[in-house]
Amino acid sequence: MKRREFIALAGSAAAAFPLAASAASAPQPAPQSPVRQDWLDRHQEPALEPELPIVDPHHHLWVRPGWRYMLDDFLADTRTGHNIVATVFVEANSMYRDSGPIEMRPVGETEFVNGMAAICASGYCGKTKVAAGIVGHAELKLGSRVEPVLAALMHAGGDRFRGIRYGTAWDADTSLMNPNNPVPRGLLGDKTFREGFAVLGRLGLSFDALVLHPQLNDVASLAGAFPDTKIVLNHVGRLVGTGAYAGKLREQFPRWAASIKAVAAHENVYVKAGGLGQAVNGLGFEKQAEPPSSEMVANAMRPYVETCIEAFGTRRCMFESNFPPDKEGFSYPVYWNACKLLTKGASATERADLFAGTAARFYRLNGIG
Repeated sequence: MKRREFIALAGSAAAAFPLAASAASAPQPAPQSPVRQDWLDRHQEPALEPELPIVDPHHHLWVRPGWRYMLDDFLADTRTGHNIVATVFVEANSMYRDSGPIEMRPVGETEFVNGMAAICASGYCGKTKVAAGIVGHAELKLGSRVEPVLAALMHAGGDRFRGIRYGTAWDADTSLMNPNNPVPRGLLGDKTFREGFAVLGRLGLSFDALVLHPQLNDVASLAGAFPDTKIVLNHVGRLVGTGAYAGKLREQFPRWAASIKAVAAHENVYVKAGGLGQAVNGLGFEKQAEPPSSEMVANAMRPYVETCIEAFGTRRCMFESNFPPDKEGFSYPVYWNACKLLTKGASATERADLFAGTAARFYRLNGIG
């Protein structure tokens, strides 16, 4: 499909979806995307091992004020030399319905993404099965009353819907919290929240956990209380190296590593080894005069990736691009090259797990990976 066709699609969607429309009606200038494509383009690398199958288990599609990343944008990244056979879309608070019960509005996002997935499943856009798995959002603070919402999401996503993500990031430094999604401290342990969480397991759905790294023990507690519900930890536990944690990555590492091992002790928990390309992580890619090479990215990620693999094993660990947020720090081909450099010493079976198999099993992507 031609780029202009997708741009037209996004334009027509703006009339129906509130976040798309708000980009045009905002009373003040919208913050611009942190992605600097001209900066990224200054460093080019050919894809290493271009035949290696990859399932990218974490990316977004969105129209936000100042930042558009739709299917054509994502395909431009995936078509840079690596063998991306399938992907998993993860909720991005975009394309919600603009009317009806508030708790049902996130269903609009799943409807939208399932349409994009159907386009890709036709083969019209190439070999990559974009959004072969879909992770949506539902308000678990509804308790047991969340079940009709989950049922609607499952209907909207058809055989692609796999679970939900719920951001529960909290810190005493409020600058680290999402102003659009303020959450109380200890939400993962809240009785009503857990009542809603219990419905996930009953329906066979998984949970993407988005916390900040000081909250990892809360994830361990949740996993212990619901051993039959699969949980995947996003972004190595959402490493934070800004705000109150600025300049403290080395100091925080032992605490993070100990918490990762505690979470990994629960067999129902998996981890996504990625999400380290943003300014909030404190690794500083975006501050460099020139964009980083894959070797530089691999060296920066190494202690975190190797700790996760050691704790979880490759059968519960998967690489993720987290695009477009991680595009703030490096390009798509550079990221996957870095992952390949990091796993040079791994066996063929271990690499198959990390690049495709674990994601395909966790998200039940039949016939993929």
